[in-house]
Amino acid sequence: MEYNRIVSSQGGPNYGLSNPGYMPTAEGVPAMFAPPAAVDGPSAPPASMFDSMPGYEGTVAGGGGGFLPPPMPAGPVPQPESAPQMPDWNIPSITEETAREALILYASSKCCYSSAPAKDGVITNMEAFNTYRYRLETFTESRSTEWNHEPYVGQPVDAFAQPPPGPWDISVQIPNFFLNAKDTIKVPYTSSVKPCHGCVGMGRKPCNDCAGAGNKVCWVCNGSGFRHGDDRCHHCSGRGRENCNHCNGQGSRQCDVCRGKQQLLVYINLTINWANNSDDYVVEQLSGLQVANLSKVSGKELYRDSQYLVYPLMGFPDPSVVQASQRLVSEHQGRFSQTSRILQQRQTIELIPVTKVTYLWKGKSNVYFVYGNEFKVDAENYPATCCCSVM
Repeated sequence: MEYNRIVSSQGGPNYGLSNPGYMPTAEGVPAMFAPPAAVDGPSAPPASMFDSMPGYEGTVAGGGGGFLPPPMPAGPVPQPESAPQMPDWNIPSITEETAREALILYASSKCCYSSAPAKDGVITNMEAFNTYRYRLETFTESRSTEWNHEPYVGQPVDAFAQPPPGPWDISVQIPNFFLNAKDTIKVPYTSSVKPCHGCVGMGRKPCNDCAGAGNKVCWVCNGSGFRHGDDRCHHCSGRGRENCNHCNGQGSRQCDVCRGKQQLLVYINLTINWANNSDDYVVEQLSGLQVANLSKVSGKELYRDSQYLVYPLMGFPDPSVVQASQRLVSEHQGRFSQTSRILQQRQTIELIPVTKVTYLWKGKSNVYFVYGNEFKVDAENYPATCCCSVM
């Protein structure tokens, strides 16, 4: 084979083969060649990997098969029961002492608020703006399916032993009502064994760091085989390449899909989601307090009705609450019965105390609000907010 003498940029000789794929080395020693970039198996399993299962034809991998509408009930749907009798809707206003203590606690929670206005301010007026909050909760169960896989290590294989049960025929333990929960179940009679798509059934994949060569360009000599002039690179022994430390020079690594097992157990997963879907309506109280503040507090529960399906409210003293109940009950039953199974509904009414307090401090009138069972305070214009100083 013919050699050609080539002068390197450092002034030392390099020897190249007439073959254009040759890589220069020290002392005429042929270098290790870098192969073309390694090609991995497909990142996503092909559709042909999954069997056609009766009742699960629309199921796909990863993205799920979408939420499955529940079947029509075999028997008559339970009718809503009559709502219980309405209680007394009144709630006593808070006392002046409670209002002052709430403001003192509020001021003490702020690092730059003086407690003097809260302790020494003179309360001149207290006005109640108690308001109602209606809440409708619909507890639903929805089901979805997707193909899944895991390394095969001898798990039971039952595909086509008999038809799999339908997604809504699989029994599950229902959690406590009105609490979100989730469960995943392997659908019986859908498990089969397939070659791993990630490594084409080899158990190993080409190393991405060295493109499957087991070696990489030497970082000391940058692949030339020399360090200075005619000095051969001692790091790579003049080869211009070094073993890849990611695959220990093997050129391949264990497949992360099958974990080296070469085969996958492929099956359908059924995911069951229990969700508490809640909507509120708060009667506008015209006190000046932002309605959003009321979402952070509780009120006195005056009414509770829980059953499979609830009737809209009737006979409530505030007509806007009656209208909200009619609207939300209709919306919930229409919205959730199409894609999920309604297990229980609950409607409640809370009376949320809201008190507007006017007080004098240093001759100026100020206002704050006390609201909720927690006696939260909203005092945007507190008159003494700069009592701390920077040292």
